[in-house]
Amino acid sequence: MKILDTLRKKAKKLKREISALYYAYQDKELKFFPKMVIIFTLGYALSPIDLIPDFIPVLGYLDDLIIIPALLALSIRLIPKEIMGRARDKSEKEPICLKKNWVFGIIFISVWIILLTVLLLAIIKFIRGNA
Repeated sequence: MKILDTLRKKAKKLKREISALYYAYQDKELKFFPKMVIIFTLGYALSPIDLIPDFIPVLGYLDDLIIIPALLALSIRLIPKEIMGRARDKSEKEPICLKKNWVFGIIFISVWIILLTVLLLAIIKFIRGNA
């Protein structure tokens, strides 16, 4: 039970940090590059599609355990402390509650399909060029 409590606390903290990133992104003082990293981080964290599908034993959860926290850490590092402090305060006062949005899901799935298609075509072109 102690492990479950620890995991719940970490999940709650992760959710607050994601909310804080969203609020930091909205800050007008934040520069362009950190905003782009935040968009990527939030997109990946909230995407219904994982880089490594969860049904693959052990590896399926690596993105949830390693990639998302790493992206969060990178995003937070790029945000000035004052902006992140304000964002954390706002996320405590006004937590974000995401509702199920099928349009948003379809857009994310479409983006992933396009990215995977482009990647696959690049690999095919590379293989044909080296053959």
